[in-house]
Amino acid sequence: MLRAIIFDFDGVLVNSEPIILDLTQQMAAQEGWTVTPEEYYRDYLALDDRRIVEHLYQTHGRALDSARRDELLAWKARTYQEIIQQGLPAFPGAAEFVREAAERYPLAIASGSLRSEILHLLELLELRKAFKVLVTAEDCGRSKPDPEVFIKCLESLRQLPELGPRKLRGSECLAIEDAPGGIIAARQAGIPCLALAHTRPASELRHASWIFPGFREVKLDHIAAEFR
Repeated sequence: MLRAIIFDFDGVLVNSEPIILDLTQQMAAQEGWTVTPEEYYRDYLALDDRRIVEHLYQTHGRALDSARRDELLAWKARTYQEIIQQGLPAFPGAAEFVREAAERYPLAIASGSLRSEILHLLELLELRKAFKVLVTAEDCGRSKPDPEVFIKCLESLRQLPELGPRKLRGSECLAIEDAPGGIIAARQAGIPCLALAHTRPASELRHASWIFPGFREVKLDHIAAEFR
């Protein structure tokens, strides 16, 4: 039985990945490095900002400079906040899907983005009240594909009174992802995953239980029926 739905944020609800790619390239350029789009989508897509910078150092053969890492993280957060000040559009069908799902299930977000960024964009999309739980970069010490963010989501969802006294199991949740690393994280947490080919081709999302081009092709009743 399906009892809760957990959404990734970037690349699932809003089309922010091209912006994050550009900012990753700018951070790399500040250190004299380059990151191609192919490299970003293959190696960086599911990582949070901290892990992105650490991966840049690792792949360019330099010991991590923690102070410089924090400077780059602050620059990225400040610049991204300026870019999204007026909001970002939701993917086609995303807002409608969230509103429909929220009428039937508790919803959560499991994301490597900063909480302030997610809250700002959700408010502008008028979707903030749809989500009962948010687990973000500040809550986790490890980035996807590590399952920590999904495990913490499960722990928070279990505290919701509307789910009753029976403990929520990972197999009773649906994760919605767009990146191979996110799919791996969900599966490691025991959560079935639906993948949307918003940022990566379907061939790279083959480990998901369901794959769709976008939200408009997803029939929630059909997905929920497979949990029974």
